[in-house]
Amino acid sequence: MARRTIMIIPDFDNMEVIHQIREKYDPLSALVPPHITLVFPFESEMSNDTLRSILERKLVGVHSFPLCLQGISKQEDKFGNYLFLDVKEGKEQIAMIHKLLYSSELDEFDLGYDYVPHMTVGKLESSEKLTDAYAEILEMKDTFITVAGSVCVEMIGENEESIIFMEKKLL
Repeated sequence: MARRTIMIIPDFDNMEVIHQIREKYDPLSALVPPHITLVFPFESEMSNDTLRSILERKLVGVHSFPLCLQGISKQEDKFGNYLFLDVKEGKEQIAMIHKLLYSSELDEFDLGYDYVPHMTVGKLESSEKLTDAYAEILEMKDTFITVAGSVCVEMIGENEESIIFMEKKLL
């Protein structure tokens, strides 16, 4: 059974800033590219052809859009202690794509949580370490601007590595 995720992998001119933060705070930084998750990791025997068909059908008419990330937030939940790079522009489009994809054969994988578009830049071992990391990078004023032009599907490898095997270009 394959574990997969659907996401946007943005390319910013100042990616090195995101890489530096992730290297320090995200244990998956060397395994998974910086991304915005649209469909959270799911395990399924669904074929890649079926998945490709879902993307083609659900994303018909979806256009590329401006994307701007800026500011840091933190979240603690049952999945862990996270640092997020916040989406300032493109939020509505990302949320719409998220909803479109979950309103398909992928609906069974919807965890039912409120979806807030973001890029995870850290996952910390404890609430205390999260608070310290948040304080360290809270003042980061960098702005990350690009155009989101495609949606990617990754397979999650045995060692949690990301294997991008499908990309759907947006109009």
